[in-house]
Amino acid sequence: MRLACAAMLAAPLALYAAEGLQYNVRINAPGELDDLLEENLDLLKYRGNPRTDIEQLRRMVRTAPAQANTLLATEGYYSPTVNVRLDESGATPQVTVDVTPGEPVLVGAVEIVLTGFQSNPENPFDKEALKASWPLAEGQVFRQADWEGAKRALLRAVVQTRYPRAQMTESVATVDPDTKRALLRVALDSGPEMRFGDIRIEGLKRYPESIIRNLNRINPGDLYSEAELQAFQSRLQDTGYFSYVEVTADLNALIGERQEAQAEQSAGAPQPATLPPLPLLVHVVENKRKNASVGIGFSTNTGARTSVSYDDLAIWGLRLKSALTVEQKKQKANGDFYFPTTADGYNDSFGGALERNDIEGEITRTASVYAKRAWGTPLLERSISAEYLNESRTIEGAEPTHAMSLPITYAVTWRKLDNLVFPTRGYVLNATAGGALLPILTDEKFIRVTARGITYRPLNARNLLIFRGEIGALRSGSKEGVPATYLFRAGGDNSVRGYAYQELGVQEGDATVGGRYLATASAEYQYWFRPTWGAAVFYDAGNAADSLSDIHPKSGYGIGARYKSPVGPINVDVAYGHAVRKARLHFSLGFTF
Repeated sequence: MRLACAAMLAAPLALYAAEGLQYNVRINAPGELDDLLEENLDLLKYRGNPRTDIEQLRRMVRTAPAQANTLLATEGYYSPTVNVRLDESGATPQVTVDVTPGEPVLVGAVEIVLTGFQSNPENPFDKEALKASWPLAEGQVFRQADWEGAKRALLRAVVQTRYPRAQMTESVATVDPDTKRALLRVALDSGPEMRFGDIRIEGLKRYPESIIRNLNRINPGDLYSEAELQAFQSRLQDTGYFSYVEVTADLNALIGERQEAQAEQSAGAPQPATLPPLPLLVHVVENKRKNASVGIGFSTNTGARTSVSYDDLAIWGLRLKSALTVEQKKQKANGDFYFPTTADGYNDSFGGALERNDIEGEITRTASVYAKRAWGTPLLERSISAEYLNESRTIEGAEPTHAMSLPITYAVTWRKLDNLVFPTRGYVLNATAGGALLPILTDEKFIRVTARGITYRPLNARNLLIFRGEIGALRSGSKEGVPATYLFRAGGDNSVRGYAYQELGVQEGDATVGGRYLATASAEYQYWFRPTWGAAVFYDAGNAADSLSDIHPKSGYGIGARYKSPVGPINVDVAYGHAVRKARLHFSLGFTF
């Protein structure tokens, strides 16, 4: 009988051990400290582990207070009270962790010692500004993550500039539990000042070196700057010639010089203030010369889309980009040729296009050829372009019309954003001015100006306000002879939501056509409940007309979802058009400008 009972008892115990001991843990801690303990205490990390038995649980209960004290210290609580209780009376053991964190330790005096930083008199290094950039201010809660981040930020601010060999020689945090203060001391040695040398290029086979050299703004003798390296690399990546680009300062070239300097220093010679120039190394992997692709898509503005594109990166020394795009409301075939960027930073291009649009009862067919020169930076872009258009226009119930024009347009864009892909603070402004002023290949002379802008105003990390507006005006003796491309209409995903694409404008029979004047505005509030997911409410208004007195704004309002995808922000909106009393779905990727 005993043997039978022992066997019956051993079987569930073996099964119990195989599954691992099951027990409950309750943590009572204020604020976010409960999450910290839940994510890091062994009591929770090993719950359900097949090797965890009742004896191991008791050991973890005994060690939990010390482990909790260590974890709480990382958040600035150095004198907490931690009680851990184990209740084995029930079928499932219960563990309770009670935490009273006490007063946090605050940052006290901060001492930053900077040695070296011997720069030339005409371009000194601002050591006081470096000290002022220290992010862990006196009176702030002393958290371990903030302490480590502050040290990294201080060192990073130096090695990104003329002192890439800077080192942190000392970092000490002295915590006094009685006064609840942490005294901080950081010592930083700059090392020698470094400058750029000549450029070396690796990986070119098909394309000329001028493509790279013309984009290089770094001159031999310039002070080392990681920001300049990244900017140069970004310019090369944007050319389309390369699948991989790496721009670095060749520190390996100085190994011999550095070893000699260290040997002389160990013999008693002083450390040199500067080292020989750093060679600028550019390594590239070229894209295939020819590339063809096919794509399908859908736009809530122009409907279903199919496209075929062909690119050639080296045709007559130029870069060709061509495409055939067929949408429900628009069809277009275009080919553009791009010259390599000049040594002065100019990007020249020319091309031609055939386009057909069927928008709100107006059908236009346009043939055009154009040339453009662009220059500047992502913060300030400028361009001037000349275009010849030959356009036919058809409206049901009216005689077809024809227009040709040779306008010249100057455009400028200002950007001041915290992030060019996912902006949350700053603004973008764009303005254009131009027209067809000469009676050359032009049926009707005109002047046209536009301005549009968008600003991002964060309320805090989760709440964001966005304001957008656009105005436009065209002056001519008559609208007849002015291509429809240069008139104004409103409505659609990036205009007045709640209305169809270019639905708002001047009524001509049963069709909506472009007007001389445009005015739109938008206000949007976004709430980001997760880093990549958000919701929005918005109000848009605007219209286009042939006179300022005839602009009667039409309003649209609604709600939307926001997602930060790897290729840019995705916006899905449901908007109600007050004038048409209908709701529409709007989808867009990225943001205008």
